[in-house]
Amino acid sequence: MGLDDKIGNKGEDLGGKVKEGLGKATGNENMEAEGHKDQASSSLKDAGENVKDAFKRN
Repeated sequence: MGLDDKIGNKGEDLGGKVKEGLGKATGNENMEAEGHKDQASSSLKDAGENVKDAFKRN
């Protein structure tokens, strides 16, 4: 996994956590759900990159 990908995925995860927190604080369920979605997307991207890395090592 490239460093740029790692940084981008962590940024997306952090942004999702911020959205989720703001959604909870303001009672905005849509923003909270969007934050969850961003975090899930980031996790899937990380998993895909890890699979690619595993094949590169073999």
